[in-house]
Amino acid sequence: MLKVCLSKIIFYIFTTSSFTKYYFMKIFTSILVALALGLIIFNITLIDFKHPFEGNSMIAFIGIAASICAVLILLIFKMSKNIAEKMNDKF
Repeated sequence: MLKVCLSKIIFYIFTTSSFTKYYFMKIFTSILVALALGLIIFNITLIDFKHPFEGNSMIAFIGIAASICAVLILLIFKMSKNIAEKMNDKF
């Protein structure tokens, strides 16, 4: 059931206009940034500040670093899409 729904959504995205694709990607990247920020906050709560580099605290630091990387990559992607859109509007 889920596979059928996802395939219909993907088919709709690729058959619609570029205007709709742009807004879909904008919303999708915003959701991913929000999820990554949520993971950062969650991992901060897992840190044991008495022993920050032992056990689960180290795993939390790795999770925080990975989430920060994800946010940066998504923000770079958004900026590149904005630049590409402005370049297409000029020509």
